[in-house]
Amino acid sequence: MNSELYPLGLRIAGRPVVVVGGGPVAARRTRSLVGAGAQVRVVAPEVCEDLAALVALPAPDGATHLPDGAGPLAGSGTPRPVVTWDARAFRPGDLEGAWLVHTATGSAEVDAQVAAEAEALRVFCVNAGDAEAGTAWVPAVARVTVGDTAVGGTAATASSSATVASDARATEITVAVNAGRDPRRAQRIRDAIDALLATGELPLRQVRPGTDGVGTVALVGGGPGDTGLITARGRRLLAQADVVVTDRLGPRSLLDDLDDDVVIVDVGKTPGFHPVPQEEINALLVEHALAGRRVVRLKGGDPYVFGRGGEELIACEEHGIPVEVVPGVTSAVSVPAAVGIPVTHRGWSRGFTVLTGHEDIGKVPAAADHTVILLMGVSRLRDSAAALVASGRSPRTPVAVVEDGYGPRQRSTVGTLETIADVAAAAGVRAPAVTVVGDVVRVSPAWRAAGLN
Repeated sequence: MNSELYPLGLRIAGRPVVVVGGGPVAARRTRSLVGAGAQVRVVAPEVCEDLAALVALPAPDGATHLPDGAGPLAGSGTPRPVVTWDARAFRPGDLEGAWLVHTATGSAEVDAQVAAEAEALRVFCVNAGDAEAGTAWVPAVARVTVGDTAVGGTAATASSSATVASDARATEITVAVNAGRDPRRAQRIRDAIDALLATGELPLRQVRPGTDGVGTVALVGGGPGDTGLITARGRRLLAQADVVVTDRLGPRSLLDDLDDDVVIVDVGKTPGFHPVPQEEINALLVEHALAGRRVVRLKGGDPYVFGRGGEELIACEEHGIPVEVVPGVTSAVSVPAAVGIPVTHRGWSRGFTVLTGHEDIGKVPAAADHTVILLMGVSRLRDSAAALVASGRSPRTPVAVVEDGYGPRQRSTVGTLETIADVAAAAGVRAPAVTVVGDVVRVSPAWRAAGLN
């Protein structure tokens, strides 16, 4: 296919660019140019409010007063971007010394004059009024920074950007879209690509090896196991990973989408069987990160809700490894919700306590309006129920045991504190399961179906 368009990126930081025109289009172009570090000169009899806010105003003493937010380009040695304004109409000679020209006057005659002078000077010109008359075009742009440890979005002309970064290894991926010079079509395509980049559904992993000696670790909460319940941030970090250290209860099907050379280490635990002790898991994270790799510790639920994420954080920080913690949807709340049980409910429960089934649960509040949620407690269900009754709860307190929340064998078994152990044994209840104790269980369809009201 023959095309007259040659895609090219321009590095214009510290270089002079002329914008002819003072309206909203000129303002958007100027803002993007300032974001790229250019020295922008605006030529227009008048400027709109947005453009005026970008202009550096001359003081009586001849000094330049920078607009709010203007500052040096950190660490680059490049002069700070400044916007100056010649408050008059365009005239020949205004483009001398420019590396790039944008014209957006709203007048076809003036835009053509600017384009003609730029052509004579061999300077590329973007003509907002007539793309065919220009020698350069501004595409719709999607940007995403990968390998960063913090993300924030900023709006830009015909672009979407996720920028920042405290990680020195962060790199920016830029996708530019030209759609037959149809700006709205290009913007729609850009937005679709941007969404896929943001969620990690497109391949973001760095292929060329980095040069830094120390990698990073991300402790990612994968939620209760459903791939739709991991956060967009978590999924994006997973798409960038060189090594994934995974649990048994995380969204493991996402691992099938990773590149073949991504190292996957399974440290999953089952009741009574912990093949990889926590100390060895900590050591694995440190070992791979110190080798310069991007490591994701993929956990079920939330890293800090009985996930031992705090221990892993400390182990990495002791070795100077940057760590990011990505919260996850904890199974303590989401799994009951999957079967219609709210952990709080007006008139029935004003609070809740989350415990593992291995703890002394007799110490939790015995009030009828306080929900108790037990994780990893199937094997000790009889002992736990007895302890709650001994601490003051009614034997008739509703209980639900929810197996494999969001999984293929999700099931809710209901009873009371005095019956649930026998009911669960008869039903063959097995881990993983979340146990909910309290009147909120009455809301669930399983309770009503059992006729226990």
